Amino acid sequence: MGASPGLLVPAEGVARWALLAQRWRERIVGGDWPAGEAIPPESELAHEAGVALGTARQALATLVSEGLLERIHGRGTFVTRGLAQASMLRFFRFGRAGEAGDTPVPRSRILERRAVRASAEQARRLGLAAHGRVLRVRRVRQLDGRPVLLETLWLALPAFDALATLAPADWDDLLYPMYSRRCRVTIVRAADELSFGALEPAQAEALGLAADAPAVRVEREAFDLAGRCVELRTTLGDAREFRYRAEIR
Repeated sequence: MGASPGLLVPAEGVARWALLAQRWRERIVGGDWPAGEAIPPESELAHEAGVALGTARQALATLVSEGLLERIHGRGTFVTRGLAQASMLRFFRFGRAGEAGDTPVPRSRILERRAVRASAEQARRLGLAAHGRVLRVRRVRQLDGRPVLLETLWLALPAFDALATLAPADWDDLLYPMYSRRCRVTIVRAADELSFGALEPAQAEALGLAADAPAVRVEREAFDLAGRCVELRTTLGDAREFRYRAEIR
């Protein structure tokens, strides 16, 4: 759990607001303030810590800027719910998925989920001990019954132990809300890197494409509230459906 509440006594040379932000950061990461829930009012937090209201507000502003808290006008300040889906569809145009204003959620079919030993590179990126274990998940994502994306995920264990025995039929189409609900892991940031290549025969078959079909490969790292990388993901899709739009001002 996070740090216990009490009067704030900073070390010499450490700003009160910075120490307070760290204390509250620990409460968020430790689950004392659960994802999606409102935190106590600013005045109550300031009184609890024995600091001026302005100091408390500066500490909270820091956590808002870090994405751990979000302010909702007229309601208060809440612990972030994290990313809802960070949809891969922004990279592709699959029929109606590319129509303006239409953002469908692909259905998910789990092909495999198994605890395996992480490779040295996976262990390094996930911050695991050498030969630590990960939950490997393979799934195909479908629109109107048509397979459009093939994904392989590696989830850090033991953080995702609750999913290791979850029946494939019980997995949600959107994983990040499920991580939060079943594992108390909140994804707040993800980084995607794109490349192009050819599908392997088994990958092409899973997507209903020719063995030499060109593919877009999206490599993702997803991070939790503590800034730890907890998910590695590889997504494959038909390069002929690829789309990318950037607005430069």
